[in-house]
Amino acid sequence: MRHRTINNKLFTENRKRLSELLAPKSLAIVNANDILPTNADGTLIMQPNADLFFLSGIEQEQSILLIFPDAADEKNREILFLREPNEHLKIWEGYKHSKEDAKKISGIKNIQWLSDFPIIFRSLILESESAYLNSNEYKRAQIETETRDVRFIHQCKLDFPLHDFRRLAPLLHQLRVTKTDLEIQLLKEAIDITARGFRRMLRFVKPGVSEYEIEAELAREYIKRRGKFAYSPIIASGKNNCVLHYLQNDQICKKGQLLLMDAASSYANYNADLTRTIPVGGKFTRRQKAVYNAVLRVLRTSIQGATVGKLHSEWQKESQSHMNEELIKLGLLKANQVKKQDPNNPACRKYYMHGLGHPLGLDVHDVGDLNTPFSPGTVLTVEPGIYLPEEGFGVRLEDNIIVTENGSLNLMNKIPIEANEIESIMNR
Repeated sequence: MRHRTINNKLFTENRKRLSELLAPKSLAIVNANDILPTNADGTLIMQPNADLFFLSGIEQEQSILLIFPDAADEKNREILFLREPNEHLKIWEGYKHSKEDAKKISGIKNIQWLSDFPIIFRSLILESESAYLNSNEYKRAQIETETRDVRFIHQCKLDFPLHDFRRLAPLLHQLRVTKTDLEIQLLKEAIDITARGFRRMLRFVKPGVSEYEIEAELAREYIKRRGKFAYSPIIASGKNNCVLHYLQNDQICKKGQLLLMDAASSYANYNADLTRTIPVGGKFTRRQKAVYNAVLRVLRTSIQGATVGKLHSEWQKESQSHMNEELIKLGLLKANQVKKQDPNNPACRKYYMHGLGHPLGLDVHDVGDLNTPFSPGTVLTVEPGIYLPEEGFGVRLEDNIIVTENGSLNLMNKIPIEANEIESIMNR
């Protein structure tokens, strides 16, 4: 694992919080993710299962966590199953967790080898009255491959057809949407790495530099600080600014263009999510700066508007209302267009067509019910934008915030965002 050792109190407390939500005499199972194939005998690097990491800190393939708070034998209340290290694995794949290593990482005392799982699981599920099984229940997920969790669910239903099986995902979503202090520390580390990368870009970007060279510089900064890209980076110059999920990153940056960079780091599986838009030549045109400052005002108002008890939909509508006002000032909308708008399709959507933000954490688009009011500890992205393909540029700005009882706290408040400050740094 690339990151520094994490205090296993984080995982111990998460398991305790989950145990308190489980029905009496029930157990829960969480599986590692599969290692996915590419072509021929190739595979992708495994992406740790966010739920397994949240509960155990384990990032190793084929691992299984079993939680059974009411097990008759106390030692069976938390069990972690791992691949057993051997000489073959050591030669071909390298390090695998020993039982002692896994205890230190997870805080779980009972570590068993994966080969023992079938017998132990059968004994414990027959002792239980219900079993919580996990799956990906993110509403916008497009799942085209059968996951390890789905295969496990099928097998459980085949082996134990009369058992009461329940959904684990809603409970984990409830826990993961609000972040603990230990989680915030890891998020801040990801944000700090991201900030260093952005400051590096302000000194690096100039006319003639390619989008892929900028991506490479960010990768260097993130990796040397034990991070990595939190998601596929968007490095978009000129009209590419207006493509929301632009991923080519192969154009040459030219003087007079704006460069939109949506490219943040993760650290210890916790993700930052930053967007900044800067002038390639080191200076905004008057029009570019007017649009930029309009987006910045919406960003700041929206940050202030993210308060305890507010619904995500209400927060989004407030940003759209403010954006309508800014677009009128920019001459992009007329007051009568706003007055006659369809409430379900506000006028600003012609230039600001995406959502204001989303939960952030172990997933970039983190789990959580958007129909639940914001609560203390909710971490959100805030990312308004204005896109003007007919004028050859777009602007998006994005910060990460945490909702508190005393208002929202901007976790990225030390990352340059004022147009004048960006120009000043780029022209030193």
